[in-house]
Amino acid sequence: MKKNTLKRSIVLLFLLGTAYSLRAQSLSEKVAKTAMKVWPDTSSTKFARWSYDQGVLLEGMAGVWKRTADAEYYRYIQKSIDKLVDNEGKITGYKAEDSNIDNIKTGRSLLLLYRVTGQEKYYKALSQLRGQLKNQPRTTEGGFWHKKVYPNQMWLDGLYMGEPFYAEYASVFDEPSDFDDITKQFILMEKHARDPKTGLLYHGWDESKQQKWANKTTGTSPNFWGRAMGWYGMALVDVLEYLPENHPQRKALLDILNRFAAAVQKYEDPKSGVWYQVLDKATEKGNYLESSASSMFVYTLAKGTRLGYLPEKYKAVAKKGYDGTVKEFIETDASGNTNLKGTVAVAGLGGNPYRDGSFEYYTKEKVVTNDPKGVGAFLQAANEMELAEIPKAGKGQTAMLDSYFNNEHMKDVTGRTISFHYKWDEMDNNGFYFFKCAFNYRGVKTATLYAAPTTANLKGSDIYIIVDPDTQKETDKPNYVNQQDATAIAEWVKAGGVLVLLANDVGNCDLEHLNILAGKFGIRFNEDSRNKVTTDLTTGDFQMPANDPIFKTGKKVHIKEISTLKVTPPAVAEFTDGKDVIIATAKYGKGSVFAVGDPWFYNEYTNGRKIPADYQNYEACQDLVNWLIKQVPAKAK
Repeated sequence: MKKNTLKRSIVLLFLLGTAYSLRAQSLSEKVAKTAMKVWPDTSSTKFARWSYDQGVLLEGMAGVWKRTADAEYYRYIQKSIDKLVDNEGKITGYKAEDSNIDNIKTGRSLLLLYRVTGQEKYYKALSQLRGQLKNQPRTTEGGFWHKKVYPNQMWLDGLYMGEPFYAEYASVFDEPSDFDDITKQFILMEKHARDPKTGLLYHGWDESKQQKWANKTTGTSPNFWGRAMGWYGMALVDVLEYLPENHPQRKALLDILNRFAAAVQKYEDPKSGVWYQVLDKATEKGNYLESSASSMFVYTLAKGTRLGYLPEKYKAVAKKGYDGTVKEFIETDASGNTNLKGTVAVAGLGGNPYRDGSFEYYTKEKVVTNDPKGVGAFLQAANEMELAEIPKAGKGQTAMLDSYFNNEHMKDVTGRTISFHYKWDEMDNNGFYFFKCAFNYRGVKTATLYAAPTTANLKGSDIYIIVDPDTQKETDKPNYVNQQDATAIAEWVKAGGVLVLLANDVGNCDLEHLNILAGKFGIRFNEDSRNKVTTDLTTGDFQMPANDPIFKTGKKVHIKEISTLKVTPPAVAEFTDGKDVIIATAKYGKGSVFAVGDPWFYNEYTNGRKIPADYQNYEACQDLVNWLIKQVPAKAK
């Protein structure tokens, strides 16, 4: 009887656990998992060749991966692209000579894969797309034609297809002059397509005014198509993420985005919270609420407010739009799939049969369920709204990453010498990209210090992270920590700074000089190496205590090849294993110190791609970020 009762209890706990995991799964993940069932790979007819539809879907998957660190989404992206890109970088179905700007869109997935893996085939494929942009035909003012077969025409769609890729490429490969060209595209599009009365932008503009759809005076198409406006808005916020803060046209793009947001808010349906297929004709017969445009507007407004490009008032507009999108367009079928309905399959201008841009044309195109570009747009919108739910407790704070004591350089694929190893924007295994995301998602700005720390250059920082100071085998002329550095940092901590010391094991880190600094707080990194890992990852396992004050959700963690610690007051052992102190903290004046003998939170152990899914390193990373934020003293108002 007792055994049966025990069995029933175990089953009940299992079911409760399963139910909890289902409740905990976000809507973006439910839709993403359905999409992976609907389109399991690119051998399907839908994705048998390179297409922008797939690029939008994969962009949505990428956002969910970056937020959750669930590598299932990354693997789906890589599998999809690898079906279309061979080992020489040749892209199935791609022809540069078509000058079709739609074909640039999926290049964002190539950039992701190149940044994560460094594989040459992805760079070769990227180079083809970048080459197309160099040769893309243009209007007399320099605006990209949408396609060679659509001469003299700029479409709103093209800004999304081309410019976010162009901007990320320029950032990754350090081509800053390209931002002049990128910003020009938005300025020209608004100049020629914006209607001053409504604030909306027409779908297309024909410089020659020869197209049957073109107004003979202005060259614009006749109507305001929702998804076209959506493409333009998404492109704006995605490009602004890469546009240098000091670029002379940054204010111009921010002004365009704010005018765009005002117009979008004006035409949001007050009852449903979503938007119509033809934006300004809500009451005309045949018009309908449309899911892809609604998702795109939500994404634009949500991301624009999260990153500070738009006033806070647009959060409410995005929330209303998102709630309406979920209510109007999301459905769960009998198989448990979470589907997106209400997406117009396609809309364009010109071509054969001819598309005249009339109201009747837009409202008679086929409407479908689970269109990849609609699903991709929804994934991006849902992910942004889920990011918005993360408390922004670190708003106003800055986390500064040292790149002076850790000062390694390498040649990239182009031959440039670049700073690498534990850097914020590095997406490969050795980078800190996911650590950066954990800060940014909580409102903390991230920055890098390339000079020796002083009380002056640390003054604007709240959290300062020193990781794996160089030995001579890593850098010809290492910048060793000295007494002057240690004193400056200690004074900064005493005034309220929060210091993070992420070392490494003996032989892989300059522990001797780092201890000059650590000793100020009663911490010493022992010159040893604990948790050697070869093939058996479990030799790096630690189980955090149930009541740990820092690691509240990250319990099963992996830390390999670490230097253990010796602590004396004011330091205390935060986590010990047997006789070894693994993690220490210290209160010092108004500030705090956290120390562990490993870089720990680099991508290899936070992005989910390498370690098994039951490890919780990314959860531990987020736990630490939450704790660090709380250690920063409240700033005087």
